[in-house]
Amino acid sequence: MLAYLRQEFGHVSWERVVSGPGLFNVYRFLRDTGRGEEPAWLRDQLAHEDPSVHITRLGLEGKIELCVRALEIFVSMYGAEADNLALKMMATGGIFVGGGIAPKILPKLQEGGFMAGFLHKGRLEHVLRDIPVSVILNDKSALVGAARAAAIRALLL
Repeated sequence: MLAYLRQEFGHVSWERVVSGPGLFNVYRFLRDTGRGEEPAWLRDQLAHEDPSVHITRLGLEGKIELCVRALEIFVSMYGAEADNLALKMMATGGIFVGGGIAPKILPKLQEGGFMAGFLHKGRLEHVLRDIPVSVILNDKSALVGAARAAAIRALLL
């Protein structure tokens, strides 16, 4: 997949895979390299609407194998990038996965692919095993955090 994405983008960052558009990149890789069949009706939908929304829905529903596989790879890589962050920050108190994607794919995250990707770190797996991972479900959490920070700052000034 790295070679495939490099042909299009040159530099390939984690965001090329672990983001809304990244899910479509994973899907395209699987489709374009013969790892799954794309029905004609789906090709039309993806051309006219947000492809990641459809891939997510069909992957969660288990209706199109190509979408299921793309979502599985996405979730595993999501876990792998979360473990990178956990190790960089030594976030032994826990990782909180937020944003718009995680709550929408929560059933897939709970199936185990995310944690398998998160723990796949060789000799550092024992460190990651002790780090709790949670998904933020409150879509207003960023606003709540900003309001709290502003309130604390106002009291300190």
